[in-house]
Amino acid sequence: QVQIAESGGGVVQPGGSVNLSCTTSGTLFRVYALYWYRQAPGSQREMVASLLRNGSISYSDAVKGRFTISRDDERSTTYLRMQNLRPEDTAHYVCNIGGPKFYWGQGTQVTVSS
Repeated sequence: QVQIAESGGGVVQPGGSVNLSCTTSGTLFRVYALYWYRQAPGSQREMVASLLRNGSISYSDAVKGRFTISRDDERSTTYLRMQNLRPEDTAHYVCNIGGPKFYWGQGTQVTVSS
């Protein structure tokens, strides 16, 4: 069973930045695909960023140019760098890691408010 420790998040002013991270247990991290999702109150969960095993990266249109997904295989960690945050980025953010079986982080709240 893979365990994931997610950290980061909090309250940030519009235009500010936040870094999220997910660190996994085990030794298979380097073969995993990595995804970040978010869910705002009253909305469906949406994928905001992905980093596949072949290195392919994609972002949702809502965050493209502002968010950056990355990985550090030595630390078994994926990061989501969030910049130029907007109030509409307020949501519960969670990582999803694995392949073919996937594992979820516990999630963290990001609130963008002045």
